[in-house]
Amino acid sequence: MEILRHAVLLVHLVGFAILFGAWVVEAFGQRRITRLQTLGMVIAAVAGLALAAPWGISYDLNYVKIGVKLVVLLIIGALLGIGSARQRKSGTVAPAIFWLIGILTLLNAALAVLWR
Repeated sequence: MEILRHAVLLVHLVGFAILFGAWVVEAFGQRRITRLQTLGMVIAAVAGLALAAPWGISYDLNYVKIGVKLVVLLIIGALLGIGSARQRKSGTVAPAIFWLIGILTLLNAALAVLWR
């Protein structure tokens, strides 16, 4: 069961890697929001919710960490949604929205790895 939990953790980190990698590509390109960024966020969210369930572990979960990561992920999702809507309407994304997506994605991945 522990191996399955580690596999889900890997999927969670891969979701953040997809989101952050797509963001980095766009940071050096047109600075727009892509479907790949949204897909990475969804993968990270679903895997994160699966990890928040207390299955296959013999220790207590850190619910404060889970709550903080969930709030950051919801903010990322909101920024992706707002940025996508503005991009469809005007053709561009506000720089603050674009840069916040990358910063918060890196923050959330760092919380996943560094906070024990």
